[in-house]
Amino acid sequence: MRTAISSHAQTRIRTAAGSTAVVVLIAALSACSTSSGTSGTKGAASPADGKGGSAPLHVVAAENFWGSIAQQLGGTHADVKSIISNPDADPHAYEPTAADGRTVATAQYTIVNGIGYDAWADKLLSANPGSGRTDLKVGDLVGLKPGGNPHRWYSPDDVHKVIEKITGDYKKLDPADAAYFDAQKKTYEEQTLAPYNKLVADIKARYAGTPIGASESIVTPLSEGLGLRMLTPESFLGAISEGTDPTAKDKSAIDAQIKNKQIKIYVYNSQNSTPDVAAQVKAVKAAGIPVATVTETLTPAGASFQDWQVRQLKDIEKALALATGK
Repeated sequence: MRTAISSHAQTRIRTAAGSTAVVVLIAALSACSTSSGTSGTKGAASPADGKGGSAPLHVVAAENFWGSIAQQLGGTHADVKSIISNPDADPHAYEPTAADGRTVATAQYTIVNGIGYDAWADKLLSANPGSGRTDLKVGDLVGLKPGGNPHRWYSPDDVHKVIEKITGDYKKLDPADAAYFDAQKKTYEEQTLAPYNKLVADIKARYAGTPIGASESIVTPLSEGLGLRMLTPESFLGAISEGTDPTAKDKSAIDAQIKNKQIKIYVYNSQNSTPDVAAQVKAVKAAGIPVATVTETLTPAGASFQDWQVRQLKDIEKALALATGK
């Protein structure tokens, strides 16, 4: 769980991350580029790896929620490295290391969230463009630019779009294993993700239109995917997500929603519990409104995307059942 810091401090950290990382990394990447090339297809496997045919694709994901999906779609034919894998790391404020630069320099395929969420990752890529590398920016895939809600891994529809795109890109990079990647995708979508898909469908069917409150904009794509009605002002949700101070007007509106029990449940990001959010959670519990939690990145460390999401969806479903009696 992240330690809460002031909004102004968060903003300073994010600014510093964006301005200092590239200076260190461009030097590291330049050194890498002279000794490690990238290519658009997999190279021949060495005898030591015990495989006939080709070696696994080298894949780098900026964040582990996309990395988990990419690894499961790639199976034994992809070696996926996630830069953000520590539950205590803040993807907004992360400052890449020289080792991250070397990892990107040798990648054949990269996955970056985009939409202003991980600008540090964009700088890593631009520092070493790599003519043979394929880059996936999720924001571009789903048609969102900076300023839109970046938390697309909480949108069930967008998750399936990313699955489709990764599989298609794997097949282009390694056409000899196209049938394998198709089989991986079929298994992942129809079997592995079955509990996730069922929970999304069940919650939407039973609780569509239920008014909810939330701590930040990370919850918005999920509430939309579940058919729930977000009452918390979007300006408040965005302020907490971006580490800026919410307005007194927004806080007053939320206080009234809680006091009058206009929201049925409250969902908050436990990795970003600012003083304002902590005060709301306390007020919500005092009012007898059920609370559910989500996190920004995979928890615990090493969890799969689907296990993480299923656990959180069950928590939300339980809170909704308690609040509505359904």
